[in-house]
Amino acid sequence: MKRHSIEVLAHQELTEADLGELRLLFDNEYLKEFGEWDPQEPYGYASHDVHIMARIEGRVIGHVGWAHREIAVGTETLAIAGVGGVLISADARGMRLGRELMSWAAQSMRDRGRLAFGYLACREQVVPFYESCGWKRILAREKSIGRDGESVVDELGPPILILPIAPLETWPDGDVDLRGRAW
Repeated sequence: MKRHSIEVLAHQELTEADLGELRLLFDNEYLKEFGEWDPQEPYGYASHDVHIMARIEGRVIGHVGWAHREIAVGTETLAIAGVGGVLISADARGMRLGRELMSWAAQSMRDRGRLAFGYLACREQVVPFYESCGWKRILAREKSIGRDGESVVDELGPPILILPIAPLETWPDGDVDLRGRAW
């Protein structure tokens, strides 16, 4: 396979061509289940402030997105990067792009400053992948706004993972209020 490149772009820097490439990547995976991808509200989740994209000859073959948000954890407020849209095209799987994109995402979180942690929720099957990228699982109830616009409170158990971004930060005890939609 040809050599790929990695780009880190703020959402407002995406061109129409970039949006078209991202739409192809996401719709190839999720169109039947969720309908067309919308960059402002991807499948009813929160949009991303930053996009990390892997390309070969202009075609987007991998993506990780994240958004800065202040969330509540117990009685504390934390600045986090909510991660979502982690996807590798079917024909590019097995190239270790996911790990590379997650590394670039973590560095972009550090570079932008003012963030204490990366934060993501995922399916149980992919927890080992995120843990291999340095993320740690936490146990907490998560409150968010669902895709239908209604409040959702998940009970303990579904995977939530964090990645320390700021040195010496400690994740506080307590339930998590995302103060908005999940990613």
